[in-house]
Amino acid sequence: MQILLTNDDGIHAPGLAAMERQLRHIGDVTVVAPLTEQSGVGHSITFLTPLMARKVYSDSGDQRGWAVEGSPADCVKLAISELCPKRPELVISGINSGLNAGINVLYSGTVAAAIEGAFFGITSIAVSLEFDEQARFDSAAEQSLAIIQQILSQKSNEPQLYNLNLPRSAMENPAEVHVVPVATTPWGEDFEKRRDPRGRPYYWATGMQPDPPSDTETDLSGIRAGHITLTPLQFDMTHRSSLDQMGSWQFGTETAPT
Repeated sequence: MQILLTNDDGIHAPGLAAMERQLRHIGDVTVVAPLTEQSGVGHSITFLTPLMARKVYSDSGDQRGWAVEGSPADCVKLAISELCPKRPELVISGINSGLNAGINVLYSGTVAAAIEGAFFGITSIAVSLEFDEQARFDSAAEQSLAIIQQILSQKSNEPQLYNLNLPRSAMENPAEVHVVPVATTPWGEDFEKRRDPRGRPYYWATGMQPDPPSDTETDLSGIRAGHITLTPLQFDMTHRSSLDQMGSWQFGTETAPT
């Protein structure tokens, strides 16, 4: 199996290296990742300036992959079009240092890279680990590989897009995998006002994303309960029921009289 591995934490991120080691058990891995950290860039792409890509080598001197001066989505586009030895059959983005759950999927460069892989009709999975300064990426990668293999063995033949999140507690104790929807509650709008050494004001976002009481488990509530969460995603943002309703609306180009 030809696998493309990318991330948004950068080519030298420990989560990327841990995931690479595990994925080599199931296929040929090409790493194409940003040269520098691109967290929170979402699905931005580069088109007004050239994309620079340089080869990256392992300690043994073998070519490991490519470092791209661009976004995670850039990396996937360039990898599939130019850099991979053959078309990937699987795209993995991660392991990200920090969860990508709730509406964070809209901001995440990690998820955006997986979405870009899905654009190409390739099964793609974003993988994230809850932030911890002593993050156990090797353990997270082992668990992620097991889940990835189970996804591949059970999914339909059509390309699919998934978001996988692992809580810190799963690195210490066995955790169940729960298939859940994305939580859609917005982040809190709290900001702490501070001043820099020159007296100029600046603001630090302090709001947290709440998960309101619900009978339906979400990725946020599942993670808080200590579960590994898996969410199938789609990039078609069309609101289908509104589309059907609006089909009978009448429009013209002339301004209505007042």
